[in-house]
Amino acid sequence: MESPHRNQPVLTQGQPLKKARGAVILLHGRGASAEDILGLQEELLLPDLAYLAPQAAGHTWYPNSFLAPIERNEPWLTSALELVDSILASLKSAEIPRTRVAILGFSQGACLATEYVARHAERYGGLIAFTGGLIGPEGTQFRYPGLLNGTPCFLGAGDPDPHVPWERVEESASTLTDMGGIVSLKRYSGMGHTINRDELHAATEILETIPQAR
Repeated sequence: MESPHRNQPVLTQGQPLKKARGAVILLHGRGASAEDILGLQEELLLPDLAYLAPQAAGHTWYPNSFLAPIERNEPWLTSALELVDSILASLKSAEIPRTRVAILGFSQGACLATEYVARHAERYGGLIAFTGGLIGPEGTQFRYPGLLNGTPCFLGAGDPDPHVPWERVEESASTLTDMGGIVSLKRYSGMGHTINRDELHAATEILETIPQAR
């Protein structure tokens, strides 16, 4: 199994890339689909953006918990990160740089989004992680090269959550802050494993700041 997510489809909605103010990469959770996460476009109410949602092979980005040793999630994790990278490359070719791209994910997709941005640190249009955090087992020392240069980041999660410990969300927010991200962290008692209206509002606020092309 060389790269399980290679050549996976990427669904699109919203504005064509040539007309879009910016772009949002949407990463679905385990067991879900690109169609599911694209439904958030109707909640975000920003029709001037392009929305791109890749479909994970087998509806999962990696097979084990994001808290498992990283090698147990290979080669799926590396393949998923490469797929995100390929989408960003296609956006750059369409003259949409990372400063005008936000990466948004839920659950497993939020973990993938957060890990990608940390590993490829530079100024993005935004990072929006609904119930997720950096990938690695308990006790991992999260150290990444590069700086986020003021990238606006939102991390929100319920506490307790059956899949994502709040402590990992906090660790992730702290790491992103140390890397130069402007991080908003929200804790929702008893929310369950879902996305709430307050989180969608926070996401919209970030996406509204994506600049027009000059």
